[in-house]
Amino acid sequence: MFKTRLISGIVLVAAALVLIITGGEVLLASTCVISLIGMYELYRVFQMERSAAACIGYLAAVIFYADLYFAWIPDKMVYVIGVLILLLAVYVLSYPKYHASQVMAAFFGIFYVAVMLSCIYQTRVMENGAYVVWLIFLCSWGCDTCAYCVGVKFGKHKMSPVLSPKKSVEGAAGGLAGTFLLTVLYASVFRKQMDVTSAQIVLLAVISTIGGVISMIGDLAASAIKRNYEIKDYGTLIPGHGGILDRFDSVIFTAPVIYYLAEYLV
Repeated sequence: MFKTRLISGIVLVAAALVLIITGGEVLLASTCVISLIGMYELYRVFQMERSAAACIGYLAAVIFYADLYFAWIPDKMVYVIGVLILLLAVYVLSYPKYHASQVMAAFFGIFYVAVMLSCIYQTRVMENGAYVVWLIFLCSWGCDTCAYCVGVKFGKHKMSPVLSPKKSVEGAAGGLAGTFLLTVLYASVFRKQMDVTSAQIVLLAVISTIGGVISMIGDLAASAIKRNYEIKDYGTLIPGHGGILDRFDSVIFTAPVIYYLAEYLV
C-alpha cells in the first residue's frame, strides 16, 4: 500500500507541476474536469450522481468555469440564485423523487468543489500568480506531510479523537511550523522572480500558515462527511489515496484562502 501511495503521489505532483506551470486554458480546463469528478464523488455519497439535480450541478460548474474565461455573467449573485431556483424547481416538479438533502447537496457541491477549486486557476492568473499559486499546495500537501512526520515521531495528544484519532496536536503544530519554514525557503529561492522584500516573504509565510490551519479544517470536514455516511473513501481514482475529494480535501479549502489573502495583502 505504501509503495502504491508513494508512486501515485509522485505522479500526482508531476501532473500538478505540468498543469500549473503551463497555466492558461490548459489549467482552466483541467481544473474544471477535476471539479466535475469531485462533484460526481460527492453526489455519489448522496446517491444522486446521475440524477437531473446532479446534471444541473455539473452544468452550473461548467458555466462558472467558462465565465472565468469569457466573463459573460454580469451578476454572479443572480446566477447563484438562478441555479438554486432551478434545483428547487426540479425538486418540487418531480416530488417525491428527491430528498431535500439531495437537492441541498447538489447546490452545496457546486460551491464546495467547483467554485473553491477554481481559485487555483484564479490565483495562477493573478500578478505573480505563477509563484503564489504554489502556496496553495505548500499549505495543504506540505502541511499534511510535515504534520504526518512530526505526528508519527512525537504525537501524544489527540487533536480530534472521535473524528480522526490518528491526528495529534503535536502533528498539527509540526505541520504549521513546517508550512511556515517551507514558504520562507520557497519565497527566498524565488525572491528575485517574485520581486518580494524580506517583510513580504514573512507575510507570505504567515498567509501559508493561516492556509495550513484552514487545510486541517478542510481535511477534517471531508472526514466528517465520510463518517456521517459510513464510507472509507470518496472514490478509487487515485490508487492508495482514494478519490479526488480524498486527495484535494484540504486544497479545496486552502485555494480560496490563499487567493483572497494574496490578492488583498501582498
